[in-house]
Amino acid sequence: MTEAPNRLPDRPHPLDPPAPDVLSDVLRTIRLSGSMLFLVEASAPWKTHAPATRTFAGRVMPLAQHLVSYHIVLQGQCWAGLASEPLQLLREGDGLVVPQGDAYALASAPDAPPSYSDDDAVAFFRGMSAGELPSVVREGGGGERTSFICGFLGCEARPFNPILWALPRVIHLRRVAQPGDRLSHLLAYATEELREHGPGGRDVLLRLSELMFVEVVRRHLASAAPEPTGWLAALRDPLTSRVLACMHAQPARAWTLDSLSEASGASRSTLTERFAQLVGQPPMQYLAGWRMQLAARLLAENSMKVHSIAESVGYASEAAFSRAFKKHTGASPQAWRQR
Repeated sequence: MTEAPNRLPDRPHPLDPPAPDVLSDVLRTIRLSGSMLFLVEASAPWKTHAPATRTFAGRVMPLAQHLVSYHIVLQGQCWAGLASEPLQLLREGDGLVVPQGDAYALASAPDAPPSYSDDDAVAFFRGMSAGELPSVVREGGGGERTSFICGFLGCEARPFNPILWALPRVIHLRRVAQPGDRLSHLLAYATEELREHGPGGRDVLLRLSELMFVEVVRRHLASAAPEPTGWLAALRDPLTSRVLACMHAQPARAWTLDSLSEASGASRSTLTERFAQLVGQPPMQYLAGWRMQLAARLLAENSMKVHSIAESVGYASEAAFSRAFKKHTGASPQAWRQR
């Protein structure tokens, strides 16, 4: 991505463009898509678990590169967390998010035994994704009752997903849903749809699954303790958020450290040091990765000519773009599109 002479020449641009919603820009570009949403009504003793998503994602959502899961307690309480770590207590309104696809469990008690195997879990997810199973799942022994919503979403992990690599392996959210707020309304809508099976309900549920996940991420971003580093920390930092907004607003512009410095109001050295400290890579390397993610989406979603895609992400030459794309992804643009 260092072949500057092959990039499109810079054109006059205002140095103060409207700041885009960077989070929305990334969520849209990584092709977030609902895969499953279902309601679990459990009575103690019970335990539900899932193996690592890499073992079943291809059979549940073949076109998704990665599966993220989240779970929100609607009534009662349960213990939840990664299968490899001690479970934590979740109460009504709390949530569990598993961004990296690890194996996880929810149970009525930390020592509750599982009632099915990993193979059974995979078969269940395959049937649920295909719409062959009821959207309300009931299990347990008749004791204390707990209900929770489970959502699974597909997204792109490659070539560049800054949200995914910014999130931890597991997130325990406290009071993520409170009476009367936006998420509680979404949960109520989803619960009613899951119980009533209205016409077009499957599509409605998948869209609700996406909306609820986005709201959960927003709550995490707003309520989590400030991280010392990472992409989410960069969104909160005045300087790096400004730089990210510039690059996301005009990804095809022939940005340089000088022009980013001018647009952000910081010196080159301050900009470079702060961006690398928070984001984990220099500004131009981030821009290169983001351009490749935009290009990958265009290659997958439409029949644009490669030279048109190259121009749309800032390259004047199809050859220069193809070299950069292969260097970044390990595949040529045509091979990526066919795959």
